[in-house]
Amino acid sequence: MAEESGQEKTEQPSSKRLNDAREKGQVPRSREFTTVIVLIASAVAMLFIGEKIVRSVAEVMIKSFSFSRKELFDPAAIAHHFLYSLNTVALDVGTFLAITVLAALIAPASIGGWNFSAQAMGVKLDKLDPIKGIKRILGPQGLIELAKALGKFILIGVISTLILWSLRDQLLTLGKQEVNVAMADLGYLIVWVFLAISSSLILIALIDVPFQHWNHTRQLKMTKQEVKDESKETDGNPEVKGRIRRLQIEMSQRRMMQDIPQADVIITNPTHYAVALRYDQSGAGAPVVIAKGADLIAQQIRQVGEAHKVPVLSAPPLTRAVYFSTEIGQEIPSGLYIAVAQVLAFVFQLRRYNTRGGNKPYINPEDLPIPDDLKRD
Repeated sequence: MAEESGQEKTEQPSSKRLNDAREKGQVPRSREFTTVIVLIASAVAMLFIGEKIVRSVAEVMIKSFSFSRKELFDPAAIAHHFLYSLNTVALDVGTFLAITVLAALIAPASIGGWNFSAQAMGVKLDKLDPIKGIKRILGPQGLIELAKALGKFILIGVISTLILWSLRDQLLTLGKQEVNVAMADLGYLIVWVFLAISSSLILIALIDVPFQHWNHTRQLKMTKQEVKDESKETDGNPEVKGRIRRLQIEMSQRRMMQDIPQADVIITNPTHYAVALRYDQSGAGAPVVIAKGADLIAQQIRQVGEAHKVPVLSAPPLTRAVYFSTEIGQEIPSGLYIAVAQVLAFVFQLRRYNTRGGNKPYINPEDLPIPDDLKRD
């Protein structure tokens, strides 16, 4: 895609791109590191249990070539000999194999973590294309693998030459020893030389591991357009999200307008803000804001309230305090209890005056007690 759009991959891979790559089996792996760990683990295992393995195998070999004529023609004896041979070498050889297998599993997991991908196991016909195969061999990755192979060849050759040269006297003295002693000494020398040569490959692994991490990140880098496209896929198209938000606001406003007839009073700024309050006298809670709005919404709240004969009271300080401190569906803050109680008492007295007559109630909205921390200009 980067080639088609002409854009360079300059952006770091996103978490989604990394997760998608992981599902496809694309994780940083270093074959050099895995090889070194397996070889060193094998060499160390041979140092500790190699002698036991040799003795067990030798014992089995000796017994295998010392059958009597009677045993050769006895199926039960053959089966017994097979089980004896298996029991003799199984523990030692099994321990050695278990150590190497465990090293082969832990080494790659320590770099890219455990990962199982069914997609990576699928058949990919493009990898059977000889032209693409030649391009991979002659491409940058192929040249890097060639350089690593040459580096390993030179490093192992130099280390092996130095080790053999330093051991030349010991190797020459082996011919003067008895066969059993010479074979034992030779075995130890071979294991130690194998361990030294394997350890020398750590240098290659120390270079290859950070390179594999860098190369993995480089291959997954994204263009600016890919980042934008992924953002749209993940978060949604901004235009669609904007339309959804508008629809949600409209639905919320419709529900709010439907609740206004249940309000006990609507307090206003008088023109910029409007807040509808409802108080459940049978409950123990404080008055609740069931609707609020500014400008055009405030005008609609007043119109709906007047249409349903909800008292509308101009109380600018209190209206601004409630508007900026309380959301729809919330109770008013405790600092406004007294002021709202005076407004509700006025409304209830006004209702009684309209039905029974008597002295007309009066309230001065400017005298309502508003705490300084809730005042808004």
